[in-house]
Parts: sequence; structure tokens; C-alpha cells
Amino acid sequence: MKTIGILTSGGDAPGMNAAIRAVVRSAIYYGCKVYGINRGYKGLIEEDIQEMNLSSVGDIIHRGGTILKSSRCEEFKTEEGRAIGVKVLKKYGIDCLVVIGGDGSFNGAQKLSDLGFPAIGIPGTIDNDLAYTDYTIGFDTTQNTIIDAIGKIRDTSSSHERVNIIEVMGRHCGDLALYAGLAGGAETVIVPEVDFKVEDVCNKLKTTQKRGKRHSIIVLAEGVGNAQDLGKEIIKETGADLRVTVLGHVQRGGSPTAFDRILASRMGVRAVELLLDGKAARVVGIRDNKIIDMDIHEALSMTKEFDKDTYEMVKILSI
Repeated sequence: MKTIGILTSGGDAPGMNAAIRAVVRSAIYYGCKVYGINRGYKGLIEEDIQEMNLSSVGDIIHRGGTILKSSRCEEFKTEEGRAIGVKVLKKYGIDCLVVIGGDGSFNGAQKLSDLGFPAIGIPGTIDNDLAYTDYTIGFDTTQNTIIDAIGKIRDTSSSHERVNIIEVMGRHCGDLALYAGLAGGAETVIVPEVDFKVEDVCNKLKTTQKRGKRHSIIVLAEGVGNAQDLGKEIIKETGADLRVTVLGHVQRGGSPTAFDRILASRMGVRAVELLLDGKAARVVGIRDNKIIDMDIHEALSMTKEFDKDTYEMVKILSI
């Protein structure tokens, strides 16, 4: 393995640049060439590729987003598209590929591995929705972005004695809502993994109002439903003065935290070392603060277990 390709795919996540930097610099340290592939699998098919050097990744460890850009590519989901991708990789003399992204990106890496082309996955997604790893790159930064927003909204919520619904990302995984809600002191956290009733939310608001608390924060994961519709139901049942804030893509941006920079660096180096050891069809992760790797097929077949204990803790602490 003397020439390594690297791409970022799917939704961007803070810390992707730190991972790119780690892959490029460790690969060069070990005497390899590195080619950066722009705009994910779409850029691969379109041959949007350039050789990278040490300067290519200078001063990027602190930057959010991804210098290699990202996009989604329907064509790569087809056998014909993947065949084109493999042909392009071989044309540039690329021996193996590092893919930074979420489960969709890993599916592409898995398909390449099934075709006999060596690939390694690094988990870069703010949702923290990959079951095989404790954390994904970008999750910690996004949590802190949400916590900062909760704090600022709480200030104005308290001043005006309002109820605020804050909608955060997490279509199928409620980790962002759960942990940011806990750290931000939210009164109610609503996630896709647990059924909820509007009646229960309203009863809780009424209980807190009776003991003199006139402001509340409700954190809602986007996968559960529409925040505006929920707000209308709560107003109808409680008469509360209520506002809705949808944080949206502000959650994807920003300088990565120290945790995400270190995590990305550790994972990037491990990915290169795996390839140099002749290992492929693997994904890198972290468990119990140790960097691990696993067969990509096994990793993608795992079902993420929701943290029920932390969810119950939120309920206990928000009485």
C-alpha cells in the first residue's frame, strides 16, 4: 500500500479536517503518496482528484467542515457507478481508500471492499448513530454548540417567562437531544427511540408552573416530528407563551472541540496503520477510550442501543 486515497462523504462534521490532516501526514511519514478526492464519491467518479502534501493540510486542524468538500452521489449506489469509481482509483495508481463519513459513506466503502478494492472507514457524523463506536467525530462539538444555544435561549426564556422548544438534529438517533438536553438542563427531552405523548409534556409544564417556575426548555430531536406543530398543541392545552427555535445547520459548523480534534487524529493514524499492515474492509472506532477497528460488514450490521439510563436520569433531574 504505497498510494492512499481519501474522501469525505455525506453530511459534514467538525473534526473531519483533523482526520484528513492525520491521514495525510501519517501516510507521508510512512513514505506513502496521498490523493485527495473532492466532493466524495461524486468527485471520484468525475475524477476531481489531486495529490496532497504536508502543506495541503497545514492550518486545518481547527477548522470546521471539510477541505475536501462533500456531496451525495446516487450514481455510486449503482454497480456501474462503483465500477467507474474503481477504474478511476486504479487510473491514479491509488492502492487503497480512506472514507470519512457516516453509515451511507461506509456502505460505499463496503461495496468497494466487496469488489476487492481495499477501503477503511473513519466515523465522521454529528449524529453519533454508528453502533460499533462510543463516539463519532463531530458529535462532541455539536453537543457543545447545542448547549451554548440552550443557555442563550434560557436567558431570554427566563426573562419573558416562556416555554421554548429547541429542535436539534437527529433524524433516527436521539443522542444529540439526549446528552445536550441533560447538559443544558432541559425540562423535557423528546427522542425518536422513546414514544411520547403531548399530554405528558403538558402535564409536566403544568406541574412546574404550579411550583412557580414559568419558563421551560423542551429539546426535540428532528426525527420525532415538527416542532411548530408540537408547539401549537402545547399552547392549545396549556395556554403557555411559547417560542420555537430550529437550530438547523448551525449545528454542523464551528471549530471542533479538543476532544474531536484528538479523536480524529487518533482515528486517522490508525486507519493508515491498518492499510500499511495490509488490512482492509475495516472501520475505526473508539471504545472505553481505546481506538479499535472492526470488520466493516459486522459494524454496519450492529443495531445501536439507546442509553435508557441517561434518559431516565434526565427525567429524574428535571422534576
